[in-house]
Amino acid sequence: MDILSLVNLTLNQFFFVILIILIASIVRGFNGFGFSAISVSGLAFILPVIEIVPIILLLEVLISIFMIPYIWNQIDWKFIIQILIGIIIGSPIGLFLLKYLSPNITNLIICIIVIIFSSLLMTGYKNTKINNSYLKILTGGLSGFLNGFSTLGGLLVALFLLVTNVQYALIRGSLAALFFFTDAYAFILSFFIGIIDMTVIYRTISVIIFLPIGVYIGDKFFIKTKETTYKKIVLYFLIFISIFGIIKIYLDL
Repeated sequence: MDILSLVNLTLNQFFFVILIILIASIVRGFNGFGFSAISVSGLAFILPVIEIVPIILLLEVLISIFMIPYIWNQIDWKFIIQILIGIIIGSPIGLFLLKYLSPNITNLIICIIVIIFSSLLMTGYKNTKINNSYLKILTGGLSGFLNGFSTLGGLLVALFLLVTNVQYALIRGSLAALFFFTDAYAFILSFFIGIIDMTVIYRTISVIIFLPIGVYIGDKFFIKTKETTYKKIVLYFLIFISIFGIIKIYLDL
């Protein structure tokens, strides 16, 4: 039995998966987030969302491990704990709904929200007043729901950090560490609700090698980038991926 049979893909589909995962890994190494958004948006052209989500959750856990040497001293652990409280509550709801509902409407709403706030941030908007424990937990809850439902929860947390004007190194480090816990938790939940099979495992194993390569390239770009440039790139990325998501939703209707 060859690898294509194990992953249940044609040769062209397999190369397409590798390309998407490599690009997503580079973005993750640079931004600290965005791996899921790119992977889901790209792979949705050849696979149904319910098959993509468990693969991406497991790859997110692995890529977070590969990023540890680059971000260990840039992690806000207090922020992570507060966000995790909300995520623990929100993730099971999102994963449960994934089996029964189309994520298109929820994805459309979050894409529109991201575009609006990213556009505001590009004009210099910030709001440090929302940087409190209650709103962090609420953000975590919404992120967990979205992460379980569509793996797009990271966009919401990244937006929160940008609005509250957190330093760019802390954004990248905290998001990378956060996704290790959130996606490990969501992957365990997805196993118990029955959306994990051996095809998921084989597909994941077949692309693991491209994760550290992408992270290394992304980190090199990050080191050479100034804070103002970093924030602009992140905002453009958020807008781009949200517009792309809206187009994909429209095409699916």
